[in-house]
Amino acid sequence: MKIETRVARQRRHARIRAKVKGTNTRPRLCVFRSLNHVYAQVVDDIRGHTLISASTIDPEIKEEATGKKKADAAGLVGSLIAKRALSQGISQVIFDRGGYRYHGRVKALAEAARREGLKF
Repeated sequence: MKIETRVARQRRHARIRAKVKGTNTRPRLCVFRSLNHVYAQVVDDIRGHTLISASTIDPEIKEEATGKKKADAAGLVGSLIAKRALSQGISQVIFDRGGYRYHGRVKALAEAARREGLKF
């Protein structure tokens, strides 16, 4: 029986989420990858609130992301989310890759966030 790719990713994500929890002092940076865009959120799981979000459709980077490779656009999202997190006093996060391989767009986002000064 063939397992659908989306379902397999959701299973992997559930396994990751069983171990990864965001707190006040160290929230969770979660990544979602759609076919055309990349979304990132910094979440406090204890309160159940999204503290910060960024994506390739964010007005701040939409123009710059248009026409770039997907991995390069993901790097822009990573640097934007890191800047927003640091401006709110969040310097450490737990990285949640969302069931995706740490490769390509997910890796570009994480490395760009690290370059901007976010620790994880």
